[in-house]
Amino acid sequence: MNEARSTQHTGNALLRSAPLVFLAVLSASFAALSPRFLTVDNLSAILVQSSWLIVVALGMNFVLLTAGVDLSVGSVMYLAAVTVSMGLPTSPVWACALASILVGAAFGTLNALAIVRARLPPFIVTLSTIFIGRGLGLYVSSTRIVYASPAVAGVGRTSWWGVPAPLWIAGAATACAWVILKQTPLGPYARSIGADAEGARRAGVPVSAVTFGVYMLCGASAGLAGFISLSQISAASGAFGQNAEFLGIAAAVLGGTSLLGGRGSLWAPLIGAVLITTVQNGLAMMNANPYAYPVITGTVIFVAALLDSLRSGAIAHLGRRPITTKAP
Repeated sequence: MNEARSTQHTGNALLRSAPLVFLAVLSASFAALSPRFLTVDNLSAILVQSSWLIVVALGMNFVLLTAGVDLSVGSVMYLAAVTVSMGLPTSPVWACALASILVGAAFGTLNALAIVRARLPPFIVTLSTIFIGRGLGLYVSSTRIVYASPAVAGVGRTSWWGVPAPLWIAGAATACAWVILKQTPLGPYARSIGADAEGARRAGVPVSAVTFGVYMLCGASAGLAGFISLSQISAASGAFGQNAEFLGIAAAVLGGTSLLGGRGSLWAPLIGAVLITTVQNGLAMMNANPYAYPVITGTVIFVAALLDSLRSGAIAHLGRRPITTKAP
């Protein structure tokens, strides 16, 4: 019995560390192909480039824990960028960041109302709001490229105490996510809903309120991610934020959060976001054909889903109690 428990503990530990092993192998491979990859400047650039994706994945992580999905985050990023660029061209940075968060939270509320009150499937609701959000942004901007104000653009090029500002913002978002997951009931409630929604409801979990909350958080995270990305590239075209939803899902799942809900941690979106950015950075270092990027991105998403399936199956297998028989 002790041997079986030891084997189960070792197996679970290996499954939890799989994303870090994958990241290490990937980094070693790119380092072998490009000597510049492991330089301090490049590794720092990877972290800065991943900051907006970390924030998106943090919000997506909450939704995935409940076995939900939010496909509208890319559109929310674009709508937040348009709102800040056109509506607040002379406002201070803190007001622009707050406005981005509020735009995202409002859009998350729209999703939550349709899911919780109208009882529509999250996939259908957020698939619809992809077009609503981007359509609103295109209408407001008249399909033109919008530009960040000097104050907002300065955030992407500013460092505070030697650390780039986008990383400070991503770190603050991570700290908030940690507090919510670890220090409030929302974390355990979200996992219980993802594992068994009906069972959680019978146990007294406020399923509707928690579901409402995670979609609001996901929307707010997407709005903040739009602010970070706008500050880094200083402009937003109609394609701004496209595919962010798929990258956010892939980041969380690659890091260890389950697509089926009920399983995940705070570190999953961070590890996954850095991993995806590492792939993109490594391809750029190798001067890969830019037209191959969508193929690689699609492959990463496929690998994320495959790893999640393998992890779920292995964890279910390791979780079974061994059958023992006593000799007569």
